[in-house]
Amino acid sequence: MANKLVIKVTSGADAPERCSQAFTVAAVAVASGVDVSVWLTGESAWFALPGRAAEFELPHAAPLQDLLESVLSAGWVTLCTQCAVRRDIGEADVIEGVRIAGAQVFVQEVMADGTQALVY
Repeated sequence: MANKLVIKVTSGADAPERCSQAFTVAAVAVASGVDVSVWLTGESAWFALPGRAAEFELPHAAPLQDLLESVLSAGWVTLCTQCAVRRDIGEADVIEGVRIAGAQVFVQEVMADGTQALVY
């Protein structure tokens, strides 16, 4: 059984159900005691900015802000370096607890023994 779960979120408001599913799985895993790392890529990169998760809406889904806070409380959230640069997002712009890192760090995480990776 995997000891760590790495979730790569590739969508945001452009595919709200897929985005919400990723954050829901991450939050449930955190609540279950799993070591969780969430990677924000593509349109989900915007959720690294203050207030952006609170603006996300999907009927019958848990508020994205709550899910993100749950992950940040006990897991890791990383914003893709290239995705950040494309959106002119810098380290000073992101919410507390979000780091910016690139593909090398992602590959190291997903290749570690005992790790399960999911992409949404």
